[in-house]
Formats: sequence, C-alpha cells, structure tokens
Amino acid sequence: MASIGVIVHLGRESAGDHARELAAWLAGEGHEVRMPQEDAASIGEHGLAVPTDRFAAGLDLVVSLGGDGSMLRALELVGESEVPLLGVDHGQLGYLTEVKPSGAQDAVERFLAGDHEIEARMLITMRLTPDDGGPVTDHLVLNEVVVERSSEVNTIRLAVDLDGEFFTTYAVDGMIVATPTGSTAYAFSARGPIVDPAHRSLLLTPVSPHMLFDRSMVLSPDAAVRLRVDGHRPATVSVDGRRIATVGDGASIECTAASCSARFVTLGSRPFHRVLKAKFGLNDR
Repeated sequence: MASIGVIVHLGRESAGDHARELAAWLAGEGHEVRMPQEDAASIGEHGLAVPTDRFAAGLDLVVSLGGDGSMLRALELVGESEVPLLGVDHGQLGYLTEVKPSGAQDAVERFLAGDHEIEARMLITMRLTPDDGGPVTDHLVLNEVVVERSSEVNTIRLAVDLDGEFFTTYAVDGMIVATPTGSTAYAFSARGPIVDPAHRSLLLTPVSPHMLFDRSMVLSPDAAVRLRVDGHRPATVSVDGRRIATVGDGASIECTAASCSARFVTLGSRPFHRVLKAKFGLNDR
C-alpha cells in the first residue's frame, strides 16, 4: 500500500471532479489518500483531510491536479521532504505538469510499478532580514525571488553582493534571482536567458534597469547572492509569484542554492525543447 497526496486547483471544476474520481480509485486499490484540509473541503471529501503540517509526512507521491500554480503550491506543502510530485495538466500546457487528465491513472500505476524517472530541480533558499527588526524568515523557492518597486515609487536602488563581496548598486524597477526552472517565468519576460531546467545555476536579471549595465548574469550554483535595499524607497519581496513582504532601507534578501531539490516524476515523454516548441508555436520547418 502506498500513501498518496492529492492537490487540486481550487478554482477549476474539472480538477475537482478528477480529484474525487482519482481518490476513489486509489482507495479502491488499497492505498492511503490524503489531501490538505482546504483541498478536501473544496471537493466535499472531508474524510481525506489532514492538517497542512502533517500532509507530507510519510507520503510516497503527491499528484497535483491543475497547472503550474498548483505544482508550486504542492512543492510548498511538501517543503524539504523531497516527496516526488506528479503534475496532471487541467489547463493550458504547463512547464511543470507531466500528463493530461486521461493519462493520470496510468501515470500513477507506472510510478507505483517503478516505471518512471525522477527529475531533480534546483531550489533556492531565500533568507529575508527586514529593516524594521522583525523576524528573519527563510523560504524555499522553485522559480524566482523578486525584489521590485512598490506601486507608489518609480525605481528602487538595490546593492548587490556576490559571494560576500560588493558588486554594484542597481537603479531598477526590480531584480530577479531565478533558478533554471524559473528562467521561463518572470525572468523570461525581463529578457533573461532560457536555461534547461536540468542545469544548476543562479540567474540574476534586472527589471527595467536605469543604468548602462543591464544584462542578466548566469552564476555558479554555489554562488551567494545578497540584495540590500539602498535608500528610502520601499520594495516588495515576492517568492514564486506570492508577495510576502514590503521592506525598506537596509533590508537584506540572501539567495543560495538549497540543500534539497524538487523531485518531479517524468515518464520520458516531454523533453524540455519540445515543451518550448509547443509553448511558442515554433515551426517544424
């Protein structure tokens, strides 16, 4: 018997219907099925609900029914436990999802039979030290950390340290520290490079820099990147698209490669270049 967690896109009816169907099938096969309380309540399966802090303990697999956003939430729930994640796409083609709904049951069966591979993706550990003496917080990041201007200011100044040495101070709308997985997220729209997600590196990409030096940098996976808010203009800090704080002069955002990885179940069907080709409608000839 396996222990399998199910995450569902809370606003997508098709994902909820599929979650009920998948949970019933898994239970009928003798497997333990659990869902976070919010997810279970959203589909009326209260008997499967567990508190968030107990969700990942002892799980063999998490199945995420939704899109890339649901995969990011699944990763947040499993944290550093490195439980394998299987993404089932209930929207447009995602970078992180692996199969369509019609293939979900077969994919789970293949996972349980050992007929699969695990693709490890680099994560970032971000430490936020606020300027107001508030608590220092740590965050696990799959795509990117973003420090950017708040809506009421034009630009912000960010002093950048690399490996403990001062590099330069940027005048920008924002700064992105991304993983290779995140190279096709916000960093892409800021004209950063596309990096194969199997690679390990840190990407530092300025957003609308007001200075001559305006290029992205691809840094070693062992690099330590520190951003310091320099000046009276406030900045917002976001992690994987989720805003977590507004900070002021002297606040510090430190980014390093995490000691753990995100572990995605793959069935050998979606090489990265094929996903890119489909996403951008690239011609066959």
